Amino acid sequence: MLVVSHVGRDDALEAAHTVIRTLREAGVSPVVASDQAEPITAGLDVAPEVLAHGVPADDIELGIVLGGDGTILLAAELLRGSGAPLLGVNLGHVGFLAESEKEDLQFTIDQALAKNYQVDERLTLEVSVRDSGQEIFRTFALNEATVEKADRSRMVELALEVDGRPVSSFGCDGVVLSTPTGSTAYSFSAGGPIVWPQVQAMVLTPLSAHALFSRPLVIDPGSSLAVEILPRNSQPAVLWCDGRRGVDLPPGSRVSATKSSEPVRLARLHPAPFSDRLVRKFSLPVTGWRGPGETPS
Repeated sequence: MLVVSHVGRDDALEAAHTVIRTLREAGVSPVVASDQAEPITAGLDVAPEVLAHGVPADDIELGIVLGGDGTILLAAELLRGSGAPLLGVNLGHVGFLAESEKEDLQFTIDQALAKNYQVDERLTLEVSVRDSGQEIFRTFALNEATVEKADRSRMVELALEVDGRPVSSFGCDGVVLSTPTGSTAYSFSAGGPIVWPQVQAMVLTPLSAHALFSRPLVIDPGSSLAVEILPRNSQPAVLWCDGRRGVDLPPGSRVSATKSSEPVRLARLHPAPFSDRLVRKFSLPVTGWRGPGETPS
């Protein structure tokens, strides 16, 4: 099992030590990423194996992730293509993708060892960038791909396309191309809709667009989205995928996004309606709710 931790927090590193020791005692090989090996193993009396240094990603059964949503996005990158699910323990703030809280750490480890979890498959985006007819960048996104202005003092001029046809063009701070999973992240902050994870869709949300029509769009997953950096821009834009993988976008370049054939798999210990998670994570007020069939007295 791969153990991925937020290496900048002492509580996360302590949790990683607990997980590694418990896995070893249970006869399971703990594995860490190469760039996390030094901070995680400092002061640890058990030596975990290292991912890609004798342990390929395809050998990983499960990723146990200790941190917030950013750490889960890192783990998704590390295990991309392996098919291994991710089981998150929230040590951050909202932790929307995490399945349990830090006080449930031992319970989470026990359930992982017993393989007592279900797996949700989450839609991801395949994202590519072309410039002068050549592909210059390709990656994926679990939450979102964001095209943003690189110069804070200027807008970026963009043209939007769906299924090979133009939809709109305007000056803006950028656009967010989001999955349902990412609809509670950057897209939500920009005024985009919350999309239930079971819904197969893509969301396009403009960022501070100078246009009469700048509403978010919810698009069929079989469609293709594209954002063109108009040649009249005097400065490049920038593409960020999940806030982790980025590339500069020269004027005239083009970002395309489609549904990827490789979903990210999330392990679930507590199957429950998404509405319950939404209420809990965002502390939404539900006072006065009576439930189906109830009538006021």
